[in-house]
Amino acid sequence: MENYAIDNKNVKITLLALGCSKNLIDCENMSTVLKDAGYSVINDVPASDIVVINTCGFIESAKKEAIDAILECAEYKVPNGNVKKIIVSGCLSQRYPEDILKELPEVDAVLGTAHYGDIVDVVAKLVSEIDEAESDKINLTSGIGGFSHLVKDRELSTSGYAWLKIGEGCRHRCSFCAIPLIRGTFVSRPMEDIVEEAGIIAHKGVKELVLAAQDTTNYGIDLYGRRSLSELLRKLSAIDGIEMIRVMYGYMDGITPDLIEEMANNPKVAHYLDIPVQHGSDKILKAMYRRDNAELITSRLEMIRKAMPDCIIRTTVMVGFPGETEEDFQIMKENLRKWKFDRLGCFIFSPEEGTPAYDLPGQIDDETKQRRYDEIYELQKEISAEQSKKRIGTVTRVNICSVSDDGIFYVGRSYGESPEVDPVIYVASSEEELNIGEFVDVKIVDCSDEYDLTAVTI
Repeated sequence: MENYAIDNKNVKITLLALGCSKNLIDCENMSTVLKDAGYSVINDVPASDIVVINTCGFIESAKKEAIDAILECAEYKVPNGNVKKIIVSGCLSQRYPEDILKELPEVDAVLGTAHYGDIVDVVAKLVSEIDEAESDKINLTSGIGGFSHLVKDRELSTSGYAWLKIGEGCRHRCSFCAIPLIRGTFVSRPMEDIVEEAGIIAHKGVKELVLAAQDTTNYGIDLYGRRSLSELLRKLSAIDGIEMIRVMYGYMDGITPDLIEEMANNPKVAHYLDIPVQHGSDKILKAMYRRDNAELITSRLEMIRKAMPDCIIRTTVMVGFPGETEEDFQIMKENLRKWKFDRLGCFIFSPEEGTPAYDLPGQIDDETKQRRYDEIYELQKEISAEQSKKRIGTVTRVNICSVSDDGIFYVGRSYGESPEVDPVIYVASSEEELNIGEFVDVKIVDCSDEYDLTAVTI
């Protein structure tokens, strides 16, 4: 883009991050470079001059959330409010740039997943036209993904932990998923870059790293010719100040004996895995183009739990995939009872344009999808409650994150609770005041429901 003179350094900008952790990281990067350029980044849409909405476009509900956010921000646009310009970035803009600019005239610019690094130039151009009611729309959506926009010394928006992106895109081609269309194939970030950023994060006093990629277990295949997550974990654990490293978004075929051994023997790596299995019926897994089957899932879970009996395992499943019969659904429920995942998220299938499953025969009606969704969560409540009871009486180390609304408890997370998606541990400390971001040893004394736990300091 051309360079535009910036006359107003008092422009106020709000950034909204929707969707996954990767989007949050991208928002943190944009916020950092905007502040470095002299802008005031705030968290107040009505008081902003420019709003940046970093969107998700993974499934129908995410698209709706993004569109609702755009329309809500548009209500504050002049002449009804203070907002002068709206920028839409991320997955939705990468996938539907022309539609957004045509159907949502309130939007002034769209940035794709390879253009976060252009945010300062885009804002500068919009600032130069900030008093103009009509100006040329900006469409920067060529190319996909990459790491050119990443800032190693970014300003973190999280407290007590930090997300660390180790890869971009996805090499899997699941028949229901549009992520490869949006973010491209999997690209590993160079190990030295990751370690350097982790050192900067540790220097800020952050003690917990959460590794993020579409499939963390694929890390290194493209760069080093082998799965290299174990090696990365060893290098990250050597950084002074880092006390916990959490692996998210793994795939069952990538949970290798080498990785399990590293996790079991490295005291800084949390005994926690997030492995989206998507289904329990081999027929549906095959139709989804998944590499796993029920036998592989069973054997890997046995391997994990033998090496790490205390490992907390989270998964994601989908109901209503085309061709899913009642028998397939019951097979999934039976396997979930057997696999006993500690945590589970469930999606309802939505047909995504450009994916093989978009117009498959055997589409399931909405009522059946919803019933199956509800049944999965009812089943998981029972399983989660059973798994939580096993932790009563155990001692664990907890990262203190905040204080409960009633002021009675501290709120924390142990190795078994990932930020944002998992329940929390309520900690009672009668003898000493605890500090936010501090790690303390506690004894779990109760599980009041199937999710949250209660503990006392020891």
